[in-house]
Amino acid sequence: MVPVADRISGAEGHGRYRALVLRRLVLIGGLCVALFLSVAVDMALGPANYALSDVFRALFQPAAVSDQLRVIIWDIRMPIALMAVTVGASLSVAGAQMQTILANPLASPFTLGISAAAGFGAALALVGGIAVFPVATQFMVPVNAFLMAMLAALFIHFASTMRGVTVETIVLLGIALVFTFNALLALLQYLASEQALAAVVFWTMGSLTKATWPKVCITTAVLAVALPLFARRAWALTALRLGEDKAASFGINVRRLRLETMMMVSLLAAIPVSFVGTIGFVGLVGPHIARMLVGEDQRFFLPASVICGALLLSATSVVSKTLIPGAVLPIGIITALVGVPFFFALIFTHRRRSW
Repeated sequence: MVPVADRISGAEGHGRYRALVLRRLVLIGGLCVALFLSVAVDMALGPANYALSDVFRALFQPAAVSDQLRVIIWDIRMPIALMAVTVGASLSVAGAQMQTILANPLASPFTLGISAAAGFGAALALVGGIAVFPVATQFMVPVNAFLMAMLAALFIHFASTMRGVTVETIVLLGIALVFTFNALLALLQYLASEQALAAVVFWTMGSLTKATWPKVCITTAVLAVALPLFARRAWALTALRLGEDKAASFGINVRRLRLETMMMVSLLAAIPVSFVGTIGFVGLVGPHIARMLVGEDQRFFLPASVICGALLLSATSVVSKTLIPGAVLPIGIITALVGVPFFFALIFTHRRRSW
């Protein structure tokens, strides 16, 4: 028979666990509300500002608004607002799972060279008209960016599986990739014509202004495929945070888990970047905010990373429209200004404690 004290202790533990779960669900729900409001504000701002009531009416009662307002909200501003959501969510999830499988708090598509590789691939098309894979002219830039980003991600993965390679080595390899692709990009910019140079510079700054419904659908489809796969492996990914040996003792094939995760991470990182250009630090900052709010449990960490990344980029889109009246700043500039101080804080914090 179980002693009464043990039964009380077990009941208290169960109650505390339920309270913790409820707290995490409430936080995720609050993030969802904040994201909805941010998207609404994003659609309300532009060359012509509208009240939120007009935006909600155009969304939920389109027949009750003018044709002009309906076209502006549905055909012009909504693709941009939703692109910010899907791109932010994709980059944040990619960064979250990179940090998980590499056991590195500094891992993200931006810091490991995937975004720099995409920028170089896009520049090959913009400057030299070179197609890594023969495609129609209108798809050359995103396809080049995607393929180069995938190559960089696969290089990082296979390097991480080599014998004797440590987490620090992976970070150094990522930094080497960043410098390599940035140097190659600078060379292309030096050789480019004025028109091509302007196109490359604008693309590398990152922008949502060329978002379209087909691009939104593609990024949403990739996210819809990746999230269920990560959710199915939530327990294994959570166990991997305890260390490779501990995860292997639970019967987890760590090598296979890393390969599957890196392939999905590559898609999540490469496709959005190929459409909107280089957007840094979302994949680094979003997961850390989610981790501070809900912890490491992938059942909560995964949805929180999705929402934090989406909210971060959506809020950045709002800021890019309000800093300079009448102008829309490249969104990559804003994310860098936000992300760099966070990056420094993360480095100094990591020096004081193990991650």
